[in-house]
Amino acid sequence: MRTIRLIAFAVFRESVRDRVPLTIVGFGVLLVFASIVISQMTAGQDLKIIKDLGLSALSILGVLIAVFIGIGLVAKEIEKRSIYSLLSKPVTREELVLGKYAGLVLTLAVNLSAMVVSFYLVLWYAKVSMPLADQRALVTSATDPRLLIAVVLIFGELMLVTAVALFFSTFAEPLTAILLTLGLWIAGHFNADLRHFEEVVDSPAAAWIARAAYYVLPNLAPFNVKAEVVHGVPVSASHIGLTLAYAAVYVAILLIAAIAIFRRRDFK
Repeated sequence: MRTIRLIAFAVFRESVRDRVPLTIVGFGVLLVFASIVISQMTAGQDLKIIKDLGLSALSILGVLIAVFIGIGLVAKEIEKRSIYSLLSKPVTREELVLGKYAGLVLTLAVNLSAMVVSFYLVLWYAKVSMPLADQRALVTSATDPRLLIAVVLIFGELMLVTAVALFFSTFAEPLTAILLTLGLWIAGHFNADLRHFEEVVDSPAAAWIARAAYYVLPNLAPFNVKAEVVHGVPVSASHIGLTLAYAAVYVAILLIAAIAIFRRRDFK
């Protein structure tokens, strides 16, 4: 456990020094602030647009961090041949994989927290800039704490995407792993459509493949509750709990598979 923790902090320090996550977070902060300007185009919907754009920015930019940094976690060690010195130390391959995953999750948590703080600052500024009459007419608070429900589920989704990226990085080339991870992320948001695919095709084989893909591919639709929290629609505690439990199980399966593959790789 101590070894995993040391690797995780090493990954975190390396990621902080890396320009990619800093650039993405900086862009995210600018995007959140720019949403104030964009929201002015639709009168009376300023806060809803800011909330929607802000949460979307958190999700997309978080995925970019998870994919591009996550893919490089193992690939960078192999390319620089530093994997040999690592494995020559009292570090098992299981500890290496788990430590790198924990380090990236920590990096995501810090970057996401920074963007959430800027997001709430923008919402607070948008609220104080409104006339008092408009403030009293708000259906939900500008800085509604329930927005954090969407943030928590976004973070759960990012943890899952990170595990996917790490899994592919254990056996695929970096570019291939990036494309596979992004493709799986996109497919995951439309996974629910595969369940009823037999209603739009006449081929039993295609319907069976679609049904199998529905159960195998990650279902990311439940993680998306941005519309609900923006419009003040309640999100049940059971939905949050079951969705996070689903993420935990899927992450565990991916990490076990990644460890099994990485354990069999020959770096000679």
